[in-house]
Amino acid sequence: MDIIAQIDQNYNQMSKSHRRLSDFVRENYGRAALMNVEQLSIATGVSEATVVRFSAELGYEKFSHFQRALNDYAKSMLTSVQRMERAHSQYHDSDILSSVLESDIDKIKTTLSQIDRNAFDGSVDALIRAKKIYILGLRGSSALARFLSYYLNFLFPYVKLVNGTSVGDIFEQMFRIGEDDALIAFSLPRYSLRTIRAVRYAKKNNATIIGITDGANSPILDLCDYPLIAKTDMESFVDSLVAPMSLINALVVAISMKLPKEASESLKKLESIWSDNEVYDNGEK
Repeated sequence: MDIIAQIDQNYNQMSKSHRRLSDFVRENYGRAALMNVEQLSIATGVSEATVVRFSAELGYEKFSHFQRALNDYAKSMLTSVQRMERAHSQYHDSDILSSVLESDIDKIKTTLSQIDRNAFDGSVDALIRAKKIYILGLRGSSALARFLSYYLNFLFPYVKLVNGTSVGDIFEQMFRIGEDDALIAFSLPRYSLRTIRAVRYAKKNNATIIGITDGANSPILDLCDYPLIAKTDMESFVDSLVAPMSLINALVVAISMKLPKEASESLKKLESIWSDNEVYDNGEK
């Protein structure tokens, strides 16, 4: 449940001051996500203690946890223009190169510390067992899906990269998916409705769902058999996908380690094909 849903669920039982805070947060979640206790207190006309109690009654141990949840929600809902405005505010007069790269490093570290190792191991085993593997990643996630599809095709006989400009196109490519198959679905902010519908369709057909997504606000989280959480960010109109990409690398390496014979045979055959057709520059003049 996202933070706005939590507020809505508890609204009727709230005090007058907490309702005032709720109204402000719901209407200005983008601004509120960037405010500290003092700023939120001034903006709503309640005491700082009331702000802290408000976050605690919603189930957050610290105000910083409340702020992080609100920030995650805001990032998933903001338009490209709004994200660009946030980026200008955040990076104005700063060392952009250092700021962005250090932020990306932090995302990989956060992903490593928080990821469910059992879900990761289960994903590897599920893909090895699957008769067919479908990979779905739309819009900003399409590059991730293509990258993963490229390498899994070296390891498995049937890997289907699902793409399309409409829901109908997607369903046509997935209509044979069944209980012996696996779907790897990328669902990252701003969440694509077509992805959500496709995951529901695959779940209805009893396929194994491996979701590469970003956390508690993800609309596919409850549909996944193996949710893999990777930290992302949308501080500008460009999505930061370094953590999901690193997770993909780990998946491919883990699978290849469990299928050493198959991987070796496939790569030897491919190397022969590449050599015969002069695909790569081997240094010969």
